[in-house]
Amino acid sequence: MDLTSRMKQLRSSRLNRMASGIFAEVAQWKEAARARGIDVIDLSIGSPDRPPSARIMDALSEAARDPENYGYPGSRGSREFRAAAAEWYKRRFGASLDPEREVLALMGSQDGLAHLALALTDPGDTAIVPDPGYPIYAAALAVAGVRPYYVPLRAANGFLPQLDQIPQETAERAKYILLNYPGNPTAAVADRAFFGDLVAFARKSGLLIVHDLAYSELAFDGFHPTSILEIEGAKEISIELHSLSKSFHMAGVRLGFAVGNADVLDAIAALKNGIDFGVFAAVQAAGVKALRDDIARMEASSSASGGSGPDGSAAGVYEARRDALVAGMRSIGWNVPNPKATMFIWAPIPDERSSRQFARDLLERAGVAVVPGDAFGKEGEGYVRIALVQEEERLLEAVERIGQFLRDR
Repeated sequence: MDLTSRMKQLRSSRLNRMASGIFAEVAQWKEAARARGIDVIDLSIGSPDRPPSARIMDALSEAARDPENYGYPGSRGSREFRAAAAEWYKRRFGASLDPEREVLALMGSQDGLAHLALALTDPGDTAIVPDPGYPIYAAALAVAGVRPYYVPLRAANGFLPQLDQIPQETAERAKYILLNYPGNPTAAVADRAFFGDLVAFARKSGLLIVHDLAYSELAFDGFHPTSILEIEGAKEISIELHSLSKSFHMAGVRLGFAVGNADVLDAIAALKNGIDFGVFAAVQAAGVKALRDDIARMEASSSASGGSGPDGSAAGVYEARRDALVAGMRSIGWNVPNPKATMFIWAPIPDERSSRQFARDLLERAGVAVVPGDAFGKEGEGYVRIALVQEEERLLEAVERIGQFLRDR
């Protein structure tokens, strides 16, 4: 075997399971379409298209010019950032946290999700994850050699798991159950009663709950997403992950945090201590500004209206985009759902094509890029995910193109 062939073979089989190959396919479709001169309206990737506030950028810039911020920052996060996260959680959800042990800084919530199984499980263990679900959920299990038990999320049940249909022996054998509400890709939401049932289920089974709450601040129509930590006794058996990417348009600087059970967070921190040295201190300073500005906004809102909730600027932007896109799609005959939260529309395909074929045809013939539902698991077949990551004018242009595409089918 020659050296070139040998080098090509140096690729772990785990990489084939790290993320859905469909995402790579969609990227190739977009590249090919642009090479043919097509003006692509990209509604595929859930990445915020706006920058953070000027105050956040100023805080980042100022901290980046401080020579004291160029040492190793520490894998748990700065005390100031953890204190701000705990203060924000208290104001937002009424949940009390010890910033020393019950808050852990992350390089975005995906950092914590990717390392979760490595920190908490051994090869051959089982974890319960949703289908459809954000791809890192299953990819993290593949890397760690953990067996997934997929719990189906279906429209008939509001995309909520039917907990009573999970075999008791599976629940007792599994190390954790991972859920995500408001959800990606389904944009589904769960009420307080569901979380109460989830805590009772986990307690009965001795099961850790991992709740991905990345979209808590992108909620509409007065809806207030629930934190698992609002449920009595949940902190004993739960951790929750939060991201500043979506709430504060900070996706590029990679900052998030995990909260909840101190022993579980200790395990994740121990793994990360051997992998990285934490989030750049200047990025954490920007996070402190984002969280404290949001606390001030919530307090001002409470004083003015007698209440508070996820009604900040990011939510307002996406609510307006949702309204424009949903109304436009329904006007052309595609009756897409009107989600209460997230930056996504989980749209049932309006004809008999597979999700992958529909998405490809839509891109090639209309220049609109979306993600086929089977990128998120087999239960995603029959859907496409549409991301609200363009300004309203561009979304309405996408609607016009989609309308023509549907008429020409």
